[in-house]
Amino acid sequence: MKKLSVFFVMILLVLTALVGCNKGDSPASSGGGKASKGKNVINIGFSGPLSGAAALYGKRTLNGMEMAVNEINDAGGFEVEGEKYTLNLVSLDDKYLPNETGSNAKRLIQEYKTPIIFTPHSGGIQALQVFNEKEKFIIGAYSSEPAITESGNSLTVRIPPNYEGYIEPFSTYAMENFGKKIAALPPSSQYGKDWAENLLPHWEKQGGKVVYNASIDFSKETDFFTTVTNALKEKPDVLFIGGASEPTAKVAKQARELGFKGGFIIMDQAKLDQMKPIAGSYETLEGSIGVLPLIDSNEEAAPAFIDKYKKIYKEDASSEVGLNYIAMYAFVEAMKAAGTVEDVKAIREHMQDGLTNTAPEQKIYNIPSIDENGGFAAKVVVGAVEDGKVVPISVEE
Repeated sequence: MKKLSVFFVMILLVLTALVGCNKGDSPASSGGGKASKGKNVINIGFSGPLSGAAALYGKRTLNGMEMAVNEINDAGGFEVEGEKYTLNLVSLDDKYLPNETGSNAKRLIQEYKTPIIFTPHSGGIQALQVFNEKEKFIIGAYSSEPAITESGNSLTVRIPPNYEGYIEPFSTYAMENFGKKIAALPPSSQYGKDWAENLLPHWEKQGGKVVYNASIDFSKETDFFTTVTNALKEKPDVLFIGGASEPTAKVAKQARELGFKGGFIIMDQAKLDQMKPIAGSYETLEGSIGVLPLIDSNEEAAPAFIDKYKKIYKEDASSEVGLNYIAMYAFVEAMKAAGTVEDVKAIREHMQDGLTNTAPEQKIYNIPSIDENGGFAAKVVVGAVEDGKVVPISVEE
C-alpha cells in the first residue's frame, strides 16, 4: 500500500510539471493593467523579439505602440458609432523566430481576439500571412521588405518605407566617397539575404565590385573576428552590414579595431543613433550611411515627441518608435472611419482615412498615403556620419 501511495505521488508530481511546462509565458499588458477581454476594451497584439540579440529593437517597436495606447486611453479612449473604447496592448516574446511568431499569434487570436497583431520582422510577418486572412486579423508589419506587400495579402499593412528606396542613395554615397570595392556581411535572416540580393547587383551595375559576401547569424555569433578578418583580407573600400542596431554596431567596431578605414552601408533595420553607444562614438561610424535618426528630423511634430518619449523611457526616440506610434494612431482613426472595431476588412479599407485623420501632433513622419498593396507611402530619409556627426543626405524623388 505504501508503494502504491508513493507511485501516485510521483504521478501527481509529473502531471503538475507537465501542466507548468504547457502554460507558456504570461503576456505583458499595457493600457489596461491585466490583459483584458472586456466588451469595450480592444486588445491589440504584439509578437516580437523581447529577448536575445534583437531584444532592444523589439522593445523599441513596442514602446512606440505603448506610448500611443497610453495617450489614447489617458484622453478617455475613442468613440466608434456612439460607443467609447479603450485599448489594451498584449505582447509576447517570439525571440525573433518566425515559428514562435505564428504560435504567439494563434494564442493572441484565441485568448484575446486581437483584430490587429504587430510584428517587427519579415520572417514573422510571412509566417502570419499563411493564416491571417482566414483567421481575420490585420498584420501591423514593421518591416521594409517589399515582398510582404507584393504577396497580395489583403490584411497586411507595411509600416516603414520599402527598403528598395535606400539602394541607390546608399550606393552612390559610398562609392563616391570611398571607392568601388564592397564586402557584404549581412545578417543570415531572409531579410538580410533579400537586402544583399538587391544591393549587390545594383553595386555591380554602377561599376563596383563585390570582393566578399558572407552572412552573420546574430542568434549564434557574438564574436565576429573571423568573418570580419576574412572580409578585410580582400581590401574592401566599403562594408555592407546590418540587422538589429546593437550587433551591427559590434561588427562595425570590430572592423575598426582590425584596421578598416573605409565606409559602411547600414541596412535600414539598424539605426545610426542606436549604434553609437555600442560603437563608442560617431567617430567609429565615420563614413556610414543609413536611415536618418528621428532625433535629427526636421518634421514639425518631431521635437515635442522626442522630448516626451525621453521623459518616459529615458532614452532617445528611434525611428521604429516613431513609426509604430503613428501606425497605432492610424489604426484607431481607421476604426473610427470604418465604424467598427471588429470588421478587419473594413478597417483595412479605411487605412487611408486613418492616415489622413491622424492629428498633426502625431505626424512625426510625413506619411500621406497607403499604396494599393498596403504599404505606407513614406519618403525615405537618409543620413550619413561626417566629421563625427549625422548630416542629412538629399534623396531625389
